[in-house]
Amino acid sequence: CCPGWVDYMEKYFADMIPNFSTAKSPQQMMGAMIKSYWAEKAGVKADSIYSVSIMPCTAKKWETRRNDDMKSAGAGYDVDIVLTTRELSRMIKQAGIEILKLADEEADNPMGPYTGAGTIFGVTGGVMEAAVRSAYYLVTKKELSDVNFKDARGLEGVKEAEVDFGNGTKIRIAIAHQMGNIEAVLNKIREARDAGREVPYHFVEVMACPGG
Repeated sequence: CCPGWVDYMEKYFADMIPNFSTAKSPQQMMGAMIKSYWAEKAGVKADSIYSVSIMPCTAKKWETRRNDDMKSAGAGYDVDIVLTTRELSRMIKQAGIEILKLADEEADNPMGPYTGAGTIFGVTGGVMEAAVRSAYYLVTKKELSDVNFKDARGLEGVKEAEVDFGNGTKIRIAIAHQMGNIEAVLNKIREARDAGREVPYHFVEVMACPGG
């Protein structure tokens, strides 16, 4: 989800790229789907679509032009432009629109109903929790109760947890935000790996900004 983190990892922890998730960010997945699946469903030419993404992070602007993988739908860049939430807020104010005075409307639903897991992606720990909940359900056919994250000993800005899948499988997970804290986690993993020890975590979620 976090292009700032991706750039940091590629520059300073390139040896860990083979362990990095191959999934694109939700922004880039949606952009590609809009210009492929949705375009076909709506009977619209993909090259006539101008896709605008509303995001809280300025790094998402850079992500849209990161490389040619961002053109996967075959109709130019999958996301044409990104507006930050602050920019959108300014535009709304400049247009004299008073949100609280607008009549309620049903939101568009072009891709079908969203899941609870999908709504928590944008906060620190959201991707991790969504992935773990989904994996737990696929394995056990049961809903996972709350994941109890605790502060990682000796690591500021890092929380960790262990999830028991009930079949003898336990996974150790961690979430980290802010680059200084991220570096400490990755160094801990690297040191264990290089020493031939079991690494401390199976799954780590990273966000460059405090809170997500």
